[in-house]
Amino acid sequence: MKYIIFILFTVMTNAAAQLMLKQGMMSLGPLSFEGTNPLIKILQIVFSPWVFAGLLTFVISMASHLYVLSKVELSFAYPFLSLAYVAVAVFAYFVFHEDLNAWRIAGIAFICVGTVLIAQSGRDHGEVVAAASNEPTKTSELLR
Repeated sequence: MKYIIFILFTVMTNAAAQLMLKQGMMSLGPLSFEGTNPLIKILQIVFSPWVFAGLLTFVISMASHLYVLSKVELSFAYPFLSLAYVAVAVFAYFVFHEDLNAWRIAGIAFICVGTVLIAQSGRDHGEVVAAASNEPTKTSELLR
């Protein structure tokens, strides 16, 4: 559980990247590739300020996630990324005035409950993996 701060940082940077990408695409307006070179259009999209910031934030999120993966089990760390759905839904409601109806709220509640259950399952085991990864693995352990 001592890596939870890094896991939550990964989640929040992932969500922030999604919000930046949405803002960037809204500022560009509806996409059309008619009458233009597709490569130039893609470069215009990638290098627009909000989209570029979102992509850069994804890189930061991925670097943080790689650090987390070096410390805890994948089956413990990865489900936390579902909390990005929660963060995006809530922030999209406030920032972009997107719909947050009863079905979405119910889904968010299920995601939160599932994440809490997964967090409880890794309370002791997550740190054991980090300690064990520093020891050489024996062939007999691989066959188990």
